[in-house]
Amino acid sequence: MNFEEYAAKPLLRAVGIETPRSGLATTPDEAESVAREIGPCVVKAQVPTGKRGKAGGIKLAASPAEGRAHAGRILGMTIGEHRVERLLVEAQVPIAKEMYAAVLNDPDSKGPLLLFSAEGGMDIEEIAEQHPGALLRLPVDIRKGLDRGALAAALPKELPADRAALIDTLARLYDAYAENDAELIEINPLVLTRDGKLVALDCKLVIDDSAIPRHEALAKSGTPDKATELEAKAKPLGLKFIELDGNVGVLANGAGLTMTSMDAVRHFGGEPANFLEIGGESYTKAKPALELVLANPRVKALLVNFCGAFARTNVMAEGVVTAWQELKPDIPIVFTIHGTSEEEAIALVRDRLGIEPYDLMDDAVRAAVAAATGASQ
Repeated sequence: MNFEEYAAKPLLRAVGIETPRSGLATTPDEAESVAREIGPCVVKAQVPTGKRGKAGGIKLAASPAEGRAHAGRILGMTIGEHRVERLLVEAQVPIAKEMYAAVLNDPDSKGPLLLFSAEGGMDIEEIAEQHPGALLRLPVDIRKGLDRGALAAALPKELPADRAALIDTLARLYDAYAENDAELIEINPLVLTRDGKLVALDCKLVIDDSAIPRHEALAKSGTPDKATELEAKAKPLGLKFIELDGNVGVLANGAGLTMTSMDAVRHFGGEPANFLEIGGESYTKAKPALELVLANPRVKALLVNFCGAFARTNVMAEGVVTAWQELKPDIPIVFTIHGTSEEEAIALVRDRLGIEPYDLMDDAVRAAVAAATGASQ
């Protein structure tokens, strides 16, 4: 779940990281009222996406009247497919130096990764490209937490801010990450003010959806990912479905096997059209699952990958085969089946659909990609 700036910054304040004085506004009148209270301000569009400034969604205002005028222009804008309905009106800060700081889930180290750069105010991709040597990457052992000594040793010798204060701020940022089950918490920019303070001028937060039950109050201020029409249909069915841009439909049991199948499709030159993990429920939910996949007009072939342990593959296969026979799609379907009762499952597919499942997953994926693209194997 994503959190807009106004919802993320209170978590920074809760761990002791300073943020500018601000107020939320949903109308030009409210923006003017907040600006009158705090003086020279910044009017910021609140949407769960980046590049707001480049899109014209962040404006400086020297007076309440100017704040009202900016609010009138920004409200209703569309930034990154999100309509602006809220504004954060925030006090201007005298900036001496901009920096970048974040903690995120790192697939390489299989744990948290702290990022820091003395160059801030730009996207992390730009920082990495323009100042590759300035980006500190410090893996953290999640079982032990952030080691301040290791952080102190890893930071550059020359820093724009007081070393002890910066270490303390980065450690507090890690605390906010850990306490809120975050996938990402980012401050860009983290600024050093002219009077020597460290202040977070922006904050991006993403928390693990699986952790939402532990953070119900926080989740109320979150912005769920915008679901497609098909994804919205999948939710009440209890199906874990994500629509993608490819043309190879994927149906597998288990999230890990589904992700592996999608990776294999990409590896062999195709693009998956969806994530759909159905597992042992395929006997009862295969038909609505297939209807979801096939409702996407981009799908030109379907890959079915079943690997059973406790779940019997013949039961899963029967659900899919029965649904396939009822729906009668006119696209190719490719099977690869392994595990408990695989011989019965393979025989079922062969007898009822006249299709020979592939013994190797790689061969099945190649066939599905070729069928979707019209290429010969």
